[in-house]
Amino acid sequence: MAKKVTPDPAAGASKKSKKKLFLIGGGALILVAGGVGGGVYASTILAPHGKAEDPMRPKLVEREANGSSSSSSEDEKEAPPKIGTVSVTSDKVAVDPRRFEVTYVPLEQAFTANLANGGIIQVGLSFSTYYDHRVVENVKRQTVPIRSAALMVLSAQDPEQLSTPAGKAHLQHQLTDAVNSVLRSKEGFGGIDNVYFTSLVIQ
Repeated sequence: MAKKVTPDPAAGASKKSKKKLFLIGGGALILVAGGVGGGVYASTILAPHGKAEDPMRPKLVEREANGSSSSSSEDEKEAPPKIGTVSVTSDKVAVDPRRFEVTYVPLEQAFTANLANGGIIQVGLSFSTYYDHRVVENVKRQTVPIRSAALMVLSAQDPEQLSTPAGKAHLQHQLTDAVNSVLRSKEGFGGIDNVYFTSLVIQ
């Protein structure tokens, strides 16, 4: 007659605890793997693909410690191009004018355009930027499309609106947007802070 074997309660408890440990360890391993995978995803997909910074991308020009401008007077030779040191993620980042050096880029030729409801506008323009020489070079390189965009903006103006300070300020904003749009399209970076009138005649 076969002998009846009774299960050892200690052995059963040991098997259950091993199974429990295995499940806990496996769950922890899955969590760790998920965290690592998420980090890799974030660094490769959400970040800018690990590319090195473009050396041709304009940078902000910090003011000198003493607050003096690095621009030269008319009697001196032309000032060397300003080199920026502060990188930005986008040219739409708000810039603190107290911290960064401004450069003015005048357009050599004035504009003459017919206004929307009759009349003529003659205007000279200068652009301001807090970025380095690359934006200045971009403006010079893209003068033709910039002039075209500015003329289109000018020709759509109403002379009555331009007779008010608010109308002139609105025109400044429109011209700034138009110039930055051209630079972003052609050079991949805007960087113009404002457009200023160096002369303005409405007839």
